[in-house]
Amino acid sequence: MPRFSKRVGREVLEGHPRLPAWITKERVKLSDLHAMKKDLRESHLHTVCEEARCPNRTHCFTQGTATFLLMGEVCTRACGFCSIRSGKPRELDPREPAETAERVAALGLRFAVLTSVNRDDLPDGGAAHFAETVLAIRRRNPGVGVEVLVPDFLGDLEAVARVVAAGPAVFNHNTETVPSLYPEVRPAGRFERSLAVLRRAKALGTSLYGSAFRTKSGLMLGLGETEAELATTFQALAEADVDILTLGQYLRPTRHQLPVRRYVSPEEFADLGRQAKAFGLRTVYAGPLVRSSFNAHEVAEMEGVSIA
Repeated sequence: MPRFSKRVGREVLEGHPRLPAWITKERVKLSDLHAMKKDLRESHLHTVCEEARCPNRTHCFTQGTATFLLMGEVCTRACGFCSIRSGKPRELDPREPAETAERVAALGLRFAVLTSVNRDDLPDGGAAHFAETVLAIRRRNPGVGVEVLVPDFLGDLEAVARVVAAGPAVFNHNTETVPSLYPEVRPAGRFERSLAVLRRAKALGTSLYGSAFRTKSGLMLGLGETEAELATTFQALAEADVDILTLGQYLRPTRHQLPVRRYVSPEEFADLGRQAKAFGLRTVYAGPLVRSSFNAHEVAEMEGVSIA
């Protein structure tokens, strides 16, 4: 049996499985990231690509794309899988919506993705800031599609409505894992609460924008979930009218996050993608290095979202 040791308040698995070839072939080239990182720093902006150590950041940055991380780089939660710093965040930067819109213009993006840290310290969880940023991008960049990847707003469905009313093309909220693993992986989250967020977004978005509005969610694999649990989760997401599902391999950002229990092969990802579609999830993007916002514009186009 694997042995565990305690380090910095996290369980760290000794002798965890080696990275397979389908993971190690994708190397992050730091030299390729320098120009994009410098540009973002000068704009006082953050990206989840850097803060969460995404394995795809070389690909996205060299393509001139990034997922903007709103409301600072400090999160009010401490999820077991995430390397973003936890603590007391700073006050919101009122310049951020306009600066994000300007950066979208400067990069010539056709599709912009916005996410954030959890801001449970704010009365609305940051929903108004999300909405203001979406509106700023749409004013400055007519025709550019916007995807939001939002937290659960502690279940505040009025906060969900405020974001949807700003007019994102895709509303994304990740359930992250199967319900049984929430206490370890996402201790401040609740699976049913996340489903309620997705259901509310879909119902309101459809009433406001018709069939063009899309909802999306994502799961990480390799944390200890079973195939039966995944099937139950696929069914729950389909019943919440989720349109798009991403399935990717959990990769431990640093030794202080949860260990990888196993690496899922590309062939198994393809099979799970087919299973998810069988439950009624129309578009499923599955693979070891798939992340919620990776190639988000391509996934949106698969779903018929109009992009400039």
